Amino acid sequence: MQARTLTPAMIFGNQVRYVVPLFQRPYVWTEQDQWAPLWDDVHRIAEQLLAGPAGYGLQQPPVHFLGAIVLDQPLTPTGYIGVRHVVDGQQRLTTLQLMLDAAEWVASRHGAAIDAQALRVLVLNESAITPHPHEVYKVWPTDRDQAAFLAAMDNSTEVPSELKYSAVARAHQFFTGAIEKWAIISDDPAQTTARIRALALTLREHLKMVVIDLEPGDNAQVIFETLNHRGAPLLAADLIKNLVFQTAAIQGLDTAELYNRYWRELDSDYWRQKVARGRQYIPRIDIFVNYWLVMHLRHEVPADRIFVEFRDHLMAGQSAIEPTLAELAQDAAIYRTLDSHAASSAIGRFHYRTIQALDSAVVTPFLLALLRQPTGALSVAQRDKALAALESWLIRRAVCRLTSKDINRLVIDLLQKLAEADPASAGDATEAFLLAQTADSRVWPTDSMVLEALASMPAYKVLLRGRLRMLLEAIEDHRRTGKSEQAGCPRGLTIEHVMPQAWREHWVPDLDADIDPAKRDQLLHTLGNLTLVNNKLNPAMSNRPWTDASAQSRGLGGSGKRSELLHHSTLKINADLVELAPEGWHDAAIQQRTKALATVITEIWHRPGQDLASAVTLADAELETLPTTELADIEQSPSTRISKYEPITEWLKAQTADALPLSFTELEDILGQLLPPSARQHAPYWYDHQNSLGKAIKAAGYRPQGADLTAEQVTLVRD
Repeated sequence: MQARTLTPAMIFGNQVRYVVPLFQRPYVWTEQDQWAPLWDDVHRIAEQLLAGPAGYGLQQPPVHFLGAIVLDQPLTPTGYIGVRHVVDGQQRLTTLQLMLDAAEWVASRHGAAIDAQALRVLVLNESAITPHPHEVYKVWPTDRDQAAFLAAMDNSTEVPSELKYSAVARAHQFFTGAIEKWAIISDDPAQTTARIRALALTLREHLKMVVIDLEPGDNAQVIFETLNHRGAPLLAADLIKNLVFQTAAIQGLDTAELYNRYWRELDSDYWRQKVARGRQYIPRIDIFVNYWLVMHLRHEVPADRIFVEFRDHLMAGQSAIEPTLAELAQDAAIYRTLDSHAASSAIGRFHYRTIQALDSAVVTPFLLALLRQPTGALSVAQRDKALAALESWLIRRAVCRLTSKDINRLVIDLLQKLAEADPASAGDATEAFLLAQTADSRVWPTDSMVLEALASMPAYKVLLRGRLRMLLEAIEDHRRTGKSEQAGCPRGLTIEHVMPQAWREHWVPDLDADIDPAKRDQLLHTLGNLTLVNNKLNPAMSNRPWTDASAQSRGLGGSGKRSELLHHSTLKINADLVELAPEGWHDAAIQQRTKALATVITEIWHRPGQDLASAVTLADAELETLPTTELADIEQSPSTRISKYEPITEWLKAQTADALPLSFTELEDILGQLLPPSARQHAPYWYDHQNSLGKAIKAAGYRPQGADLTAEQVTLVRD
């Protein structure tokens, strides 16, 4: 390649066209980051020129370095204007043209004709030798910006309203306004002319760029990747796009046809819009490509390695470009519709409940992998079964407040399992995979674990509001079973405490005085005391006594909170609630409803296969059929089961530490017997407080944590 340092007069002085390939990103520079700093540099030099040698001492006249541009020269027929394709630097070339044209417009109205002409020749080719009208422009941007560029550069008419807010039009408007404000001295035309002349000289001779002309054999993509100047940071998708279309050009493909068919949509504002991802805001296109790569490569792809991973993926397989582009475009179309599926569909439910409410977007590659399968390869029933299984796994773990740190690795392992299985059995494969997980970070909680977790959990305090609302919405959806019912629970409802949080001030006359107030305060926030209302009850209504009679007897109006709940809501869960407690709402009712709603949750998010508690009960029943000699070595009957584990209870009561890491062998030494087989084979066994060992540990005030079947160890922590 050849590199030269040139001024704008040298770059644009001849009859030439700099064409930005249509597959490059659109114009994205902004006033704060690029236009204003560039204008500051330019008018500072012009002011130094105005001051003459005194402005820059005995040194050479000042110059400003704009950066580098990379050009590729296609073959141009004899007699045609020379053309250069812009490989890199299109943002600064476009900006420079807009500023030159703005300066020419001001000069033609307020300066000398010679200065206006000196600027005009840097913007326009001779129209007499241009076969097409747009070839009169020295720079021709990518197709998305062409309409705005034509409107902005046509100084004879106003920019149409539909284009005036484009980045190109706003840049031209900015430079026009900045130049007028700096150059025009209202009461001194001579000074205005002098300032415009200094500006014209600055723009022609005192700006410099390194112009890199590629030669045959030069790798344009490598140069494009390694150049880094003051400009808007390239998206990973921008680098990918250039790689793909540079490769397509090398392969002799029609890049314009490929771009229009597969990539044009990905250059729209929708895809370049920044959206929240954790605590960061990232362009949607980069997020999608990241998920797409995880789906294909089945390993983690850090955000700063998206382009590198894509390049290696493309080159490793020596894939044909068009099939890769077609696949990317097809999957992008699927991704764009993820949040538009009906709320009642399995896809809509999965997207809302897991990706939005649980904020588990990390599962998106799994969802894409299922949705991209044709119906002939994967039935709707099997697809929905797979979605339901992972949704249940995620929500049960969230309800039990188990760690989410390993979800990304689990999704990758699940993608690998699906890749190895027949696509037609994706639902069965997903269920089997999740049921087989035994590590503490991956176990699929059983019904008993969910019921125990919710029994006393202050859900209003410990669950994020969006997650809690989603649980209540799902319960309402589950309740709406009739065909005449509304399709689903409305979104965005308000979570309301049934017994108010300010119960001491408003409900004491109607409550049992023997209940420990601290215990009631915790009970307030459990699932059974929470519901949804269409409109938030005002404090006066929210704190009313439960029944109409109580409200009337205390001079608080004609209706109690029970009636107000029905008045403000048509939800089935509220109809059930008021039916449950016609006479009064008290602590026992809260506990009863908590248990009922927790049971509904285990039904909504079903865990296939036999629940662990049932499995243990069945195993106990089977033990009674064994010979007496074998029963001597195993747990015998329910009446003797607890006493069998009394040694661990007594040993734990004598301990003072809050955390006791123990190996399975150490536990067996304490017990004086072997652990039951379930303890070594099923991690959920350790978290089931209904089995005999669990009861013995709980009786001492401890609970298991971090059971590791591979390392054969568990930590008992003070409860």
